[in-house]
Parts: sequence; structure tokens; C-alpha cells
Amino acid sequence: MPAIPSDLEIAQSANLVHINDIAEQMGLDPDTDLIHYGKHIAKINLHVLEKLKDRPDAKYVDVTAITPTPLGEGKSTTTVGLGQAMKHIGKRAIVAVRQPSQGPTFGIKGGAAGGGYSQIVPMENFNLHLTGDIHAITAAHNLIAAMLDAHIYHGNALNIDIHNIPWRRVIDLNDRALRNIIIGLGKRVDGVPRQTGFDITVASEIMAILALTTSLHDMRQRIGRMVVAYDKDKKPITADDLQAGGAATVLMRDAIMPNLMQTLENTPALVHAGPFANIAHGNSSVLADMIAVKCSDYVITESGFGADVGAEKFFNIKCRASGLKPNAAVLVVTIRALKAHTGKYRIIAGKPLDEGLTTENVADVETGAANMIRHLENMRKFGVNPVVAINIFDNDTQKEIDAVKEIALAHGAVGVSEARHWAEGGAGAAELAEMVVQACDQPNDFQFLYDVDLPIKDKIEIIAKEIYRAADVDYTPEANRQIASFENDGFGKLPICMAKTHLSFTADPKIKGAPDGFTLPVREVRASVGAGFIYPLCGDMRTMPGLSKTPAAQNVDIDADGKVVGLF
Repeated sequence: MPAIPSDLEIAQSANLVHINDIAEQMGLDPDTDLIHYGKHIAKINLHVLEKLKDRPDAKYVDVTAITPTPLGEGKSTTTVGLGQAMKHIGKRAIVAVRQPSQGPTFGIKGGAAGGGYSQIVPMENFNLHLTGDIHAITAAHNLIAAMLDAHIYHGNALNIDIHNIPWRRVIDLNDRALRNIIIGLGKRVDGVPRQTGFDITVASEIMAILALTTSLHDMRQRIGRMVVAYDKDKKPITADDLQAGGAATVLMRDAIMPNLMQTLENTPALVHAGPFANIAHGNSSVLADMIAVKCSDYVITESGFGADVGAEKFFNIKCRASGLKPNAAVLVVTIRALKAHTGKYRIIAGKPLDEGLTTENVADVETGAANMIRHLENMRKFGVNPVVAINIFDNDTQKEIDAVKEIALAHGAVGVSEARHWAEGGAGAAELAEMVVQACDQPNDFQFLYDVDLPIKDKIEIIAKEIYRAADVDYTPEANRQIASFENDGFGKLPICMAKTHLSFTADPKIKGAPDGFTLPVREVRASVGAGFIYPLCGDMRTMPGLSKTPAAQNVDIDADGKVVGLF
């Protein structure tokens, strides 16, 4: 096989069509339904929801994965490739994905536009500022922070406890130096000194709200009820108590509209919102999906990280908010990741792979497949038909691939496809597309895992025991106090968004495979009242990543002609 050019080289040689042509594929009027950002990017006006309400709904498909390695297993690439492949089998599809954060883009992970010949383009815009949605979140979030500190400075009429303010500031970069800071230093006019810090913007509750809201007025209500501080009687203080909710919503007025782009094969792609899946719910926006299901035959969306993380939240949180019911799920598998789930190999981003991961070893594949089996069982618990997509790498052998097929079909997969969309584009995922169509046509009985009216601990323990296979959950005294306080404040009937490592079913990223019988630690529990969920922190979760010694940003530049280089 000839060498495949870099992702950026492929993207920059793409044959893009005008964004109006993409809108017309969806049955939208470019003149009235779009707000243009040049020739190849636009926002979709939310008035189309009323305009399209009588159209039938498309089939709704979530792309998820087995527990990934630190390198990722090609879930975004599979999502794009599957969307492109639908055209090859005569179906209309729309891809709906998250916008990547600049943190990972300039760190190690890279962007999230897909890869090879299955990408969303223009790739540079996708992975950088796009239409400024993430910057709008940064501005709205930090406006509330500024108003909070100004309120304290000007007399603190709300009696805010400066030692109990969960609302930190945000920035869309990996910057460990900002994790913990002291503000208000200097003269008296410089503010009241207190300890706080920064999170990465995609961890902001406003990002979670953007991904779950259903209208501008719904967003206004959600932002207004966000809990930003507590008074000295431990009562919650909201953004509306600070009279900050209205201005923050105004800053988000354009960001609420989904972004319209295209794939390398000119399939429509909606790019909107970007919450992390380990510390938030990790799915693109409800609004994008609500529009997409009225404009195509199939909507292909993606959940962050493995199915125990992003897909569980897709089903239990996102689908509750949208009212949409998935018809099928795609579980992305790589031979490399299955071998890693034997626990014998260590994968470190930026380091060469262990030789054992790139040479034939059917026994390792069969052992590591316990992880895939667990995820297939979990998909079935939601009443959704799963299709396995083996994301093929050059060093995978047919014996290894056949072993995966046999095991997956024996444990609940309705189809298993050898997907070669990275090297071949949509044509390389045509078999996968056919299997997904068949899975959508089969009867399914989608259901939530738990009733939101259950007590908080009951919901946590259902997820821990049913999805992770924990034997028990251990709560710190602080977590117990927080749960009691949230239930007392009337926040108990919210879904649960577990903050947990994406690298294991447990809270320990070093434990691979399909462990069971362990105790899941819950060290802290927080409430995102505006977003509408409770999130327990299991283990040590970072809300502000740091850069590595050699971040990807070192490779990014412009050439003599002003073109971006070094971006993947």
C-alpha cells in the first residue's frame, strides 16, 4: 500500500463544496437558515426546529468504543467514515460530533476531526477557533466569576462564604500553573484575597449546558440556576442571585447555534459543544441532533471515550434531555487495544509501541476480548443493538480479526465489520454501514438504566454495579455530607454523571480488562444544577490538564505561503 499522506495534507487537498450545497442536502434554505462564516462553515439558525418539526425522524446511531488506550482507538474517524459510507450504500447521513478543545490539540492527543480519508473539513478551522463557541463559554464563565468577586468586594450582601466558592475561572489551554492560585493580592482596591484556580473551558458547566439545552430560553434558565457559591449558612448562591445569568446568556446567544461543516466526501457534519467525557457527559449537543434527525435518513453521533463513560452518559443523560431514542450503537475495537487489555503491555502517548502489540498473538486478543464482551453486555442492558467495527491497522492479521469476529458475534453483536475507512474513506466502511442499517431495522427496546427519582446513592451504585461491575461503593465523609446537602437542597432527582478515568472500568487507570468485585471510591460529589446532573468524582480527576515536555504545539507553524503546517 502506498504511503498515506498526513491528516493535514489530506485535509488541505480536499475538494470542498460551498456550505450552501451542504445545507441543500439537508433540505435547508441557505439564505434564511444559515449564518455564514465564509464559504465552508456556517451556523444553523434555531428557527429551523419549528420549520422542520413535521418531518420524520432519522435513525439515530451512537458510536462508542471499548475501553481505550491513551492513543485512542479511532472513534471519531469511524464516526466520520461511517457517515461517508452511508452515501456509498444509497443512504443520506449526517455526522454530529463535538468541537475539540485547544488543550488536547496543542497537547498530546491532537484534534478530533477524524483521520486519514475520514475527516471533517476545513480541518484547521475545526481544530482551532471554528466560530468561537468555546471562547464565548470562556467569556460567559469568567464574567460570572468577575461579578462574584465584585459582589464580595462591594459589601457581600449575599453573605457569600469565600471559603466555599466552587465557581473557578476557565481558559481553553492546558496550563498546570493555573490549577491553584490566589486572587485579590495587592492593594485593597484590587479585591478580596482568596484561593481559587482555573479549569479548562470544556470542563465549565456552561459547556455542559450548551450540549444539553434545547432552546435559548432553556439555556437562560439553566445558566441562571447554576450554583456558583454558598453562603455562610451553606445555602446555594446561583448566577441569578448575582444577577449575572442574563449577561452570560447574551454572550452565548450565537454559540447556541450548531456549526455546519462537511466531511472529505461532502457529507454534512454538525459540530457543536465539546464537554470532556471523563469529567462531564462527553457528547455533542442535543440541538445539533434535534436538527440532524429532521434532515437525513441516519444521524451518526459519537460519545467520548469508552462505552462505560461516554455512551452510558449518552443514554442516561443526553437522551433524557433530547427525548431521542437511539436505534443502534457501534462499538469501535482495535486489535491493539484488546491486546493491551491483557494487562501485559503499557502504552504511552508519544512513545513507540511494544513489539507485542504489533505482532500476531491470537491468545492475547482472546484474553483482552473480555473488555469488549463487557461493553457488548452493557449495550444490551440499554436495549440497543450493537455492531462491532474493527478499526483495522496495517499490522493486524486475519487470524486476530477472525478471533474478534467470533467472540463478538457470540456475545451479542448483531454484526462485526472490518472497517478500513482511515485508508479508504467511505468505501472502506460500506460493509459497516450495511450492518448499521440492518441493526437499526431490527426491533430494539431502548431504556434508561435507572429512574432519576431514586436517591443519589442508589443511582451511583446502579451505574457502579451494572456498568463497571463493582461490588461496592465507598464514600468519603465529605461525599456523604455533600450528597445529604444536595438532597436537602432539592437536587436529588437529577441524573448521575460519573467523573472517572476513561482507561479502566475501575477508578484506577492501571487496571485493564474486565475486572469485577472491586470497590469504587467516591471522594467528592458535586452538583451541576444548571446542566442538570450530579457528578461524583471517583479517584483523582484533573479539571485542568498540563502540557507535556514536548507538546504538539511545538510542531505547529505557518509556511512561507501562510498555510498551517504541523497540525497532525
